[in-house]
Amino acid sequence: MSRVLTCLALCLCFSAGIALEADAADLANPLVYAPPVVARSLISEIRGGVFAHAIGTREDGSVDVNGEILFSKPIMPADPLMAFLVPRLHLGTTINTAGDTSQFYAGFTWTYDITPNVFIEGSVGAGFHTGETGRFRVPDRLSLGCSPLIRGTGSLGYRFNENWSIMATVEHISNANLCHANQGLTNYGVRIGYTF
Repeated sequence: MSRVLTCLALCLCFSAGIALEADAADLANPLVYAPPVVARSLISEIRGGVFAHAIGTREDGSVDVNGEILFSKPIMPADPLMAFLVPRLHLGTTINTAGDTSQFYAGFTWTYDITPNVFIEGSVGAGFHTGETGRFRVPDRLSLGCSPLIRGTGSLGYRFNENWSIMATVEHISNANLCHANQGLTNYGVRIGYTF
């Protein structure tokens, strides 16, 4: 019986020695460990803010409320430049508080990190609006020619942390002379973003 117990004790010591060597090897080479893949949510970010509406035009003098949803990228390359080239789909609305031109829009957004906190952004897509599309100009309203219009934005942003950011944004809708009137509409504002 003592020989069996001695044999078991030796086996346990031998097994413990192998386990300790394996742990030491993992610590010496951390690349051996691969963390589990965590599923991302469908929505990557939500944003909200206010815009000065159509400064310097016949619709000047009111405020827009903006809300936007950005969806996760379908693929996320490891290379930062390649990651920039893959856009995020966005859906949003800019609602005028004085009953002037409002819009609902969809398109693609490209974000580039200048530093871990500072980023620039551009987007392009289509904007469906409530503005005037007729050939006769209406007092105090812009003649936008048709709907939908081409919508583009440019933003300069700052990340406070991994969740919260703020950005100065310019948004513009225009028909690029594809319709009979092309006054266009440009709004300037500030938005807050929350990243999931």
